[in-house]
Amino acid sequence: MESYNTTPTGRDPHLWEIARRRASFKGHLVTYLIMSVFFWVIWFFTGGRTYGSGLPWPVWPMFGWGIGVFFHYMGAYVRPRRDTTEQEYEKLVKERNP
Repeated sequence: MESYNTTPTGRDPHLWEIARRRASFKGHLVTYLIMSVFFWVIWFFTGGRTYGSGLPWPVWPMFGWGIGVFFHYMGAYVRPRRDTTEQEYEKLVKERNP
C-alpha cells in the first residue's frame, strides 16, 4: 500500500505533486462551501435574522476560514512550492560556484 505522499509508479513526480495539491484544495473548498451554508442555515433557523443590527455571526467564520482557503488556492494554483524550492536551490548553487 502506498502512502499519500508517494508518487505512483509511472507518474511524473512533479506533475503528481501539483495534481495532489490541486485535489486537496478542491476538497477544502467544497468543505468550506458546505459548512458556510450550514452556518447560515443555523443562523436563519435560530432567529438570527430578527435580532441584532450588527453583522450576522456566520460572516466571521466565513471570513477567517476564507483566508485559509485563499492561501490554499495560492499554494495549489498560483505558485507551487516546488518551483520556489528549485529557484532557491539554483540561487544557492550560483552563490557557491560564482
